[in-house]
Amino acid sequence: MRWILPALLLALGPSAPALAGGGPCRLCRDGDTLTAPQEQAAPMALQVETSLDFDRVILTGAAGGTAKVGPDGGRTTSGALAPMTGRAMNGEVVIRGEPGRAVRVELPRRIELFGFSGGTLSIDTITSDLPAFPRLDSDGRLRIRFGGALFVSGDAEGNYRGDVPITVDYL
Repeated sequence: MRWILPALLLALGPSAPALAGGGPCRLCRDGDTLTAPQEQAAPMALQVETSLDFDRVILTGAAGGTAKVGPDGGRTTSGALAPMTGRAMNGEVVIRGEPGRAVRVELPRRIELFGFSGGTLSIDTITSDLPAFPRLDSDGRLRIRFGGALFVSGDAEGNYRGDVPITVDYL
């Protein structure tokens, strides 16, 4: 599991060049100036609680099939796949940062999985319980659970691994 955090966190600042030097404010009284706040955001951290794991997926026929693990931990299979074992689990990460701050979280749309014997598979759909407008709680945390849909066909025998890049920024 891999996570990506930006090396530079954005601080609030002016966008107009006239304001950058503390120039006159058009909405202020004569002589007033507008200066940008010099806020420094608390650093962010992302901790992996559990990795997305399909455990063992058994292909029972030539037609192929799909194995799904939901953000809530639910497991289903369709097509020519046997049911997954109880060890298959959703992924879970915790983002930590400045309490109450809105954040932008990007999960990948697709994940490539690479086999030790040279084969590849992909998780074509990533689903999560991420709210539409994510925000860190009063303790500065946001917990995200995610799952995905893995399509298996043909001779895909082997062990497969891949990275789940997650990008997080303050808004």
